[in-house]
Amino acid sequence: MILIPQNKNSFLKSACILCALGLLAAPSFAAEEPWLELFNGKNLDNWIIKFTGSEMGVNFRDTFTVKDNLLAVSYSNWPDFNNEFGHMFYNQEFSNYNLMVEYRFVGDQVTDGPQWAFRNNGMMLHSQDPASMTIEQEFPVSIEAQMLGGNGVDARPTGNVCTPGTNMVMAGELVTRHCTNSNSETFHGDQWVTMEVEVRGSDSIRQIVNGTVVLEYQDIQLDPQDKDAQALLGEGAPLMLDRGFISIQAESHPIEFRRIAVQVLD
Repeated sequence: MILIPQNKNSFLKSACILCALGLLAAPSFAAEEPWLELFNGKNLDNWIIKFTGSEMGVNFRDTFTVKDNLLAVSYSNWPDFNNEFGHMFYNQEFSNYNLMVEYRFVGDQVTDGPQWAFRNNGMMLHSQDPASMTIEQEFPVSIEAQMLGGNGVDARPTGNVCTPGTNMVMAGELVTRHCTNSNSETFHGDQWVTMEVEVRGSDSIRQIVNGTVVLEYQDIQLDPQDKDAQALLGEGAPLMLDRGFISIQAESHPIEFRRIAVQVLD
C-alpha cells in the first residue's frame, strides 16, 4: 500500500522516491496550470501594432491579418520594403511563463526585403511597452526567440536568440553579440514547427524546438551601450529585465501562426 502525503512538499518528496523506484512517472505540476490562448483564432483582439515610421495602432498595409483560423503576417499589399519593420504586441506583461508557438513560413519574401530577413521572424520576450517606442524605432528593446526557415539546401538552425537593446549570460560569460545560434535542425519548406520557451523572469530562458532543448541562457538584462535601452534606464527601468510584453515580428517574409499560448507560472 502507498500512502499519499497531504501537503504538496511531502508529495513531491514521495513522488521523487517513487520515480526512482520506477513506480511512478515523473510529475509535471506545470501541466496543471491553465493556458491562455493569446491568439483567439478569430481576430486581432488584445494585440497592439507598431510599425517603424507609423504611430502605434496603425496596421500598416494590413500586414497582420486573420484568415482560416490562422494569424498571418502578409505582404500581399506591399509593392516593396523600405525598412518598415513591424511588431504586434499582446496587451499584457508577463514575467514567469511557458510560451508555445506553432508557426510556418510561407510564400516569397517581399521585394527589397533584407537578405537576412528571408524566412525570418521572432517572438520578442520581455519587450518594452510599444507606447514607449519612438516613431522611427525599428525593434523594441527585448529578447528575441528567433524563428528561421531553411532555403531548401543550406543548414540554418531555428530557436536562436537575438538581443535588441539587451544582453545575457551563457556559460557564465556576458554575451554582447547580437545573435547566438542554437543547435537545432533546419526546417525547409512550409512545414509547421512548434517552439516552446520557458521564461523565468530575468533568471533564465530555455528554448525548445519540436520537443528538443536547443538553447539556454541566463541573467537577462538591458544593454547600457544601446541608445533605446539607455532611454529606458534613464526613465528608471532596472538593469535586470524580468518582465515585459510578448510581440510578433513582421520583417518582410510571410509567416502563419496557428497557436500562440502562454502558461503563467508562480
